[in-house]
Amino acid sequence: MNLEEAGSALVTKVLDFGVDGIGPISGSREVAEQHLRHHSDPDEAIKRLTRTHQRIVGASGFATGFGGLLTLPVTIPADVSVLYVQQARLAGAIAHVRGYDVESDEVRSVVLLTLVGSAGAGVAARFGVDLSNKVAMAAVKKMPGRVLIDINKAVGFRLVTKAGTKGLVNMTKIVPIAGGVAGAGINVVSTEAVATYAKSNFPVHDA
Repeated sequence: MNLEEAGSALVTKVLDFGVDGIGPISGSREVAEQHLRHHSDPDEAIKRLTRTHQRIVGASGFATGFGGLLTLPVTIPADVSVLYVQQARLAGAIAHVRGYDVESDEVRSVVLLTLVGSAGAGVAARFGVDLSNKVAMAAVKKMPGRVLIDINKAVGFRLVTKAGTKGLVNMTKIVPIAGGVAGAGINVVSTEAVATYAKSNFPVHDA
């Protein structure tokens, strides 16, 4: 499987498990509605959603980093999948709270762009979309389905490449416990960043 195929497969898994939810795993809409039932204010619900997902990815990062060198080949790919799935669920949940349809292809593509942070803006710009613009979603909605597929492929390629970054891998090889703490911390911080980008990419609808 080449990088493009791996990226496409990862994107499908992230959307299926993270945004839609499968089996016992709640999707974006369900988890957003759960939080809205307890916090009717959308901004507060988004804060709580972010904290919930930070706790989840923090625990995942520590569990997979703790094994160190011996479990590295197995645990790092699993952690990356969990991280992306949870971050996609968070981005989709924020979109739902803000009134966007997470079943639409356009919203799902922007959820994926959100996962790669500032690089997402660069990917979107290649297809003529300025994510910093409040009407970005309107521009995305006008795109043919083929272009959305190409956007998803570009994001998938970046996610697979990012997963292969050696920095965290090298850190877990040095000290297992330190690796677990580092993995948890990186996951928590990156999830906060995803929430920030999601709030920007899915702005509040004008009244």
